[in-house]
Amino acid sequence: MRIGELAERAGTTTRALRYYESRGLLPARRDAQGHRSYDERDLRLLRQIRTLRDFGFELEETRPFVECLRAGHPEGDSCPASLAVYRRKLDQLDALIGELRAVREQVGAQLARAEQAREALAADAGVPGGPEPRCELGGRQR
Repeated sequence: MRIGELAERAGTTTRALRYYESRGLLPARRDAQGHRSYDERDLRLLRQIRTLRDFGFELEETRPFVECLRAGHPEGDSCPASLAVYRRKLDQLDALIGELRAVREQVGAQLARAEQAREALAADAGVPGGPEPRCELGGRQR
């Protein structure tokens, strides 16, 4: 099949395919007329790359999976190098989740402090819900 058909079947663009080719992830075969030529194995490689990219893997992180498929394995993640990439990605995700939890706790604590301060202002002003806040950031009020 030609590049346009492969791109359509893989749900990507011809530009992406040429890029994958330049990075050595997609074989660069040519037919007698000099056109790029692909087969079902190439479609399988592309689907593996696209799936991993959709999961947030960097392009270079897909290489062990592609090489595993090229080596004739039934799945791209059945090789030790692919499993190592999965482990690294899980470690990265765990670290990010930890960072997000810490930020969420900080924002929650800041919100609680802000709500307490607003309640204190309301009590002092005798206005239910507190006085309307005035923000003078970015310049003078007119």
